[in-house]
Amino acid sequence: MFVFAVNSSARAGSDSKTEIMLNALVAGMREAGATVEVVNLKDKKIRVCAGCYTCWTKTPGKCIHQDDMTRELFPKWVESDLCVYATPLFHHTVNATMKTFIERTLPVAEPYLITEGERWTHPLRHKKTPGAVVLSVAGFPAMSAFAALQHYIQFLFGYREGRLWGEIYRPGAEMLPFAGEKRDDILKATHLAGRELVEQKTILPDTKARIEQPISDDMDAFAEMANLFWDSCIAEGVSPKEFNQKGLRPRPNSITSFMRILSMGFNPQRAADVEAVLQFDFSGSVTGRCHVTITKGSFSSSEGPAEKADLIIKTPFDVWMDILTGRADGAKMMMEGKVTAEGDLNLLINMAQWFGR
Repeated sequence: MFVFAVNSSARAGSDSKTEIMLNALVAGMREAGATVEVVNLKDKKIRVCAGCYTCWTKTPGKCIHQDDMTRELFPKWVESDLCVYATPLFHHTVNATMKTFIERTLPVAEPYLITEGERWTHPLRHKKTPGAVVLSVAGFPAMSAFAALQHYIQFLFGYREGRLWGEIYRPGAEMLPFAGEKRDDILKATHLAGRELVEQKTILPDTKARIEQPISDDMDAFAEMANLFWDSCIAEGVSPKEFNQKGLRPRPNSITSFMRILSMGFNPQRAADVEAVLQFDFSGSVTGRCHVTITKGSFSSSEGPAEKADLIIKTPFDVWMDILTGRADGAKMMMEGKVTAEGDLNLLINMAQWFGR
């Protein structure tokens, strides 16, 4: 089986959640014995369809444009057994790059009007066209974000029996790198989906459910973390890519968001042998107490004082957030008396490695 995978993401590497998901899918396909070629459309020159119908009249089956689509991509698309359309969700459907690619496959059709069932369509000039798998990622956390895309894909590919092999939609994708065990399960399921598509020409329901499982059970918390991220990008004057390249962290603005950030950054492997209760007494712009409990790789947090804390850190909230986000040096803040600690100071020294994910 020859699989032609087209990726329309403008990003690359770890910045592209489309690519992360596609890599897992392709790995499963290759493991099942398929030959897979992946093309990043951002690296190709593809002109928009001119709407001239030359490919239907003067040069049947051949586009007027002489570009990468005509010379390279269209012939490979026609000859493939399966095409994977991998796209980020832009305005609730495929992005412009993918839309251009899809529109430029028009030469595969003949101009005549025919009916298939209750639908008007065009006959195909080739005996076969590739099956379709659509993979899309979205920042919005709910599956409802894909409703318009699903309708489009079903209308485009679903009306011909056997044409649409599967749909893979991953909401909340920007949180994927921070999803820990859920991220691992999502990618393993995507890998499995690749095998199933090659071996069975479908994605089994259990596999699809694992791929699309909620990253967070608390949508309000998910939204709060996303909004903190954007606020931090705006405050720093950087793009999301620059934010990640600089190793910046979202800046909490409340005790609740502080505890959530700690939870996201917690590294269970590095804290596998740790048993400790850490309490924070905040003053200044945000006042109050909270404590976190680390028990051999597990993490929990709660507002209010602990019954028995192994370490109590007292500091203005803004000072500790400066330390957390790298704007201030913790040791210097302690020397200046802006941070004080009571209890096992070794816990304070080692804290950075437990929350360094």
